[in-house]
Amino acid sequence: MNIIETDRLLLRKLSTDDAAFILDLLNQPSFIQYIGDRGVRTLEDAKRYIETGAVASYERNGFGLYLTLLKGSEIPIGMCGLVKRDSLKDVDVGFAFLPQYWLKGYAFEAASAVLTYARDTLGLKRILGIATPDNLGSIRVLEKIGLKFEKMVRLSADDVELKLFALDM
Repeated sequence: MNIIETDRLLLRKLSTDDAAFILDLLNQPSFIQYIGDRGVRTLEDAKRYIETGAVASYERNGFGLYLTLLKGSEIPIGMCGLVKRDSLKDVDVGFAFLPQYWLKGYAFEAASAVLTYARDTLGLKRILGIATPDNLGSIRVLEKIGLKFEKMVRLSADDVELKLFALDM
């Protein structure tokens, strides 16, 4: 079941059937560099990542990260959605796409639709975004969807410093 539909994309809940795609996405050098190594090395690891991450978030929060597919072909190209982290007061918009789908406007299109969904369907009043300082592509997307830089943060004491962006809706 699709949660969000745009002109070119479909966003739906992740399931363990998406494990092969998630295994590929999470092991892209760009994902590891900009988001982090999640230790997902096998299909079983990917299934566990989906179950303990996205699926648990759908049940706990009513939202999460969604598989993002090209409309028509339904080829998975990334994920985009909402994350509630214990270390941040508000929900943040997150996204990751396979590199071959960068610079085509998909992240902007998906993230814009997720913001609209967050405001209009979920009733959220404030959305955050985080990115490593060197992740210029993600920073551009966050700024283009209206988020403004607020401060530097760490999600945990031993984590890297991240740029925190916010939007009051």
